[in-house]
Amino acid sequence: MTLLVLVSSRLANLAVPSRAPELRGRASGRLPRAMASPPFPPPGSLRFKLVKTFVDLNVRVYRLTGGRLGGKIKGAPVLLLDHLGRKTRRARTTPVLYLRDGADLVIVGSRGGSDAMPAWFLNLMSSPSTTVQVGSERRAVVARQATPEEKQRLWPRLVEMYDEYAVYQQRTRREIPVVILSPAS
Repeated sequence: MTLLVLVSSRLANLAVPSRAPELRGRASGRLPRAMASPPFPPPGSLRFKLVKTFVDLNVRVYRLTGGRLGGKIKGAPVLLLDHLGRKTRRARTTPVLYLRDGADLVIVGSRGGSDAMPAWFLNLMSSPSTTVQVGSERRAVVARQATPEEKQRLWPRLVEMYDEYAVYQQRTRREIPVVILSPAS
C-alpha cells in the first residue's frame, strides 16, 4: 500500500459517526464496522479537501510511475479513469478499483457507501466514451452500467476482491452501480 493511499484512507476515517450499528459485528463474515472505511466526506468539508488533495497527488504519482506506486489499494488493482464533467465539460481523472472480466474492466460506483452517487459515474453515463490507464497502458473504452444479471454475476467477485463493498452496500440507501468498461471498437 502506498503512503498516499494510506494517508488518504486515514484522513477519510476521521471522526465519522456510525450510521449502522448492526455492521459492527462479523455477521456474514463481513468486516466489523470499525474496520470499514467511512462514507466519502461531504463536499466542502476539510476532510473532503484533504482527501481530494491526496487523490490528486496519487493520480500524478500513478501516472509518473506507470502504476507501480498507487496501483493497488488493500491488494486490489487500481486504474485511472478519465471522464468529462457533465456540466463543466472539464477533463477529470479518478483512481478506481477494477476487476478484469475477459476483455472488460469492471468498476464500482460505491463512493465509500455514501448516499450520493459518485460524480465520475454520472459523468460516464453522460459521456460513456473515455480512456483509462491500467499500469502504464492507456486504452480507449466505452462505459455502460451492468444489467441486474451481470451485477449478480460480478458482485461476489468484486466483494472477494475488496470486501468493503459489501459493507458499503449495507451502509447506503441507494443501489451501488457496477460499470463495465469495454474496449472501444
